[in-house]
Amino acid sequence: MNKEPVDCVLWVESDAVFANDYNPNTVAPPELRLLRKSIAQDGYTQPIVTFQEREGYTVVDGFHRNRCGKEYKDIRTRVKGYLPITIINADREDRSDRIAASIRHNRARGKHQVKAMSDIVVELSRRNWSDEKISKELGMDPDEVLRLKQITGLAELFAESDFSEAWE
Repeated sequence: MNKEPVDCVLWVESDAVFANDYNPNTVAPPELRLLRKSIAQDGYTQPIVTFQEREGYTVVDGFHRNRCGKEYKDIRTRVKGYLPITIINADREDRSDRIAASIRHNRARGKHQVKAMSDIVVELSRRNWSDEKISKELGMDPDEVLRLKQITGLAELFAESDFSEAWE
């Protein structure tokens, strides 16, 4: 089992853990307060999933657990400025792989904001991911990928697509 990230939970200084810049998940203030209360009363019951980089650890999943451990003095003091992390498998080194991992974690739990998900689909398309790969890796059906592409209004996303000329 030593190849499973959860097999090794590390406590690292919170200053070495960095939020990613693509998280499309949001938590409303009441839910964030509930998460804070949960961590304050129950402790950290889930580690923050990260990817190890030269300068520290980037959050893959646990964006809001990371926030609680950094922003709330009572929690930060109790854990002595450290955060519990796991590190995803090292072969997930490409940014696209880490984005996909974040989305899978989030989609398994709840909802995303449409605009933010559309931005993710745009980025993965620009990174040469096919619609089929986006659909498969993010757990979306092909129609959802298409709708998210349409939201952006970027013609470049459809430049390689074949369209019917029946309207002519």
